[in-house]
Amino acid sequence: MAARTKSAKDRPSYRCTECGWTTAKWLGRCPECQAWGTVEEFGGAPAVRTTAAGRVSTAALPIGQVDTRQATARSTGVGELDRVLGGGLVPGAVVLLAGEPGVGKSTLLLDVAAKAASDDHRTLYVTAEESASQVRLRADRIKAINDHLYLAAETDLSAVLGHLDAVKPSLLILDSVQTVASPEIDGAPGGMAQVREVAGALIRASKERGMATLLVGHVTKDGAIAGPRLLEHLVDVVLSFEGDRHARLRLVRGVKNRYGATDEVGCFELHDEGITGLADPSGLFLTRRDVAVPGTCLTVTLEGKRPLVAEVQALTVDSQIPSPRRTTSGLETSRVSMMLAVLEQRGRISALGKRDIYSATVGGVKLTEPAADLAIALALASAASDTPLPKNLVAIGEVGLAGEVRRVTGVQRRLAEAHRLGFTHALVPTDPGRVPSGMKVTEVADMGDALRVLPRRSRQEAPQPRQEENARR
Repeated sequence: MAARTKSAKDRPSYRCTECGWTTAKWLGRCPECQAWGTVEEFGGAPAVRTTAAGRVSTAALPIGQVDTRQATARSTGVGELDRVLGGGLVPGAVVLLAGEPGVGKSTLLLDVAAKAASDDHRTLYVTAEESASQVRLRADRIKAINDHLYLAAETDLSAVLGHLDAVKPSLLILDSVQTVASPEIDGAPGGMAQVREVAGALIRASKERGMATLLVGHVTKDGAIAGPRLLEHLVDVVLSFEGDRHARLRLVRGVKNRYGATDEVGCFELHDEGITGLADPSGLFLTRRDVAVPGTCLTVTLEGKRPLVAEVQALTVDSQIPSPRRTTSGLETSRVSMMLAVLEQRGRISALGKRDIYSATVGGVKLTEPAADLAIALALASAASDTPLPKNLVAIGEVGLAGEVRRVTGVQRRLAEAHRLGFTHALVPTDPGRVPSGMKVTEVADMGDALRVLPRRSRQEAPQPRQEENARR
């Protein structure tokens, strides 16, 4: 009986090549990452280990005696990125920047690498997706040449660590973490086990050397950061790089930040000569006209703490098909449909239900917060009546299903930005607080009050289709 019993050391063990999960028996599907056919035998079963108390590296201190100079941020040379980071890069901090392909991640980081490099602070840019000559061509185009900027093309983790010993940089940029692999870990580059090992090794190197690290991360088709969720928990800062590839505007949002706030947004403009920060991006989202046009309304949205004036446009035409079209760009389709229902039921504008409706924003900005509801509703009502809204008017407020206009956060900040850009009239919910001097502010409680800004003739003509229908009944 004893001869047939195998010890724990002799029994085989199985490990998932994607996430590194281990088990004592073979399974067709890994219960950790839900991948099929990735569980393989790799040796004896892991022995049970206990960790004994060891020597401490540094003695524990009262929190008041901890030196904070080591956590002082250093500017990256790009003001809009410093805004999101909370002042700059902290020595030893690890930042994960994720975004869709072609959005401009490599262009932004190459510009940061050149501006952050100096006599006392070297920068090492490691590219694992392109050759060194390709990166050099981009650097020539955006004028990111610096004698203290070092460039290496590597896909092996051990080679990257070797470059750290040779260059001794103050800033490391790795593009990207999904294309670097460790030869000691099974699995292809980009797998969960590989990403976890590469990120862990670079995080340890950053903390030991006091070196700031910027990692480029891929995203899935749903827009989430690819790889294990553990990667976002390990790093200190997670940034999301957003933007429509057909528009010039790019936004950097802070998703996680251990050294600052996560409600800041950096605005950039991508052009042929590179990427530049926009301290005042409101002009990108407006169309300057001498004559008011029906179907347009302005609003002020908050991107983090920054107010941005944006323009909402709407167009309604007679439908040639039984099911009218509903097309949106830069707006949530569900919110536009909700505003159409509110206008029809509470605003008594029934002509919208039988017409094709197109709504969009100017400049590629995406409006997702409810504060843009009132501007969307007024743009749709203006397009339906073919009557322009008053010039220099902004509308701010959330619209409920009962037709009420609800209060939103930051009304005073929004009004101050609109007044700075020369707008003289605003529609806001009740009790807006202190308003800028010289600006006419009209408080509206429901959609009925808001629609009074349209000329009297259009407001009388809009309900006619419903009146004619009632007369036929």
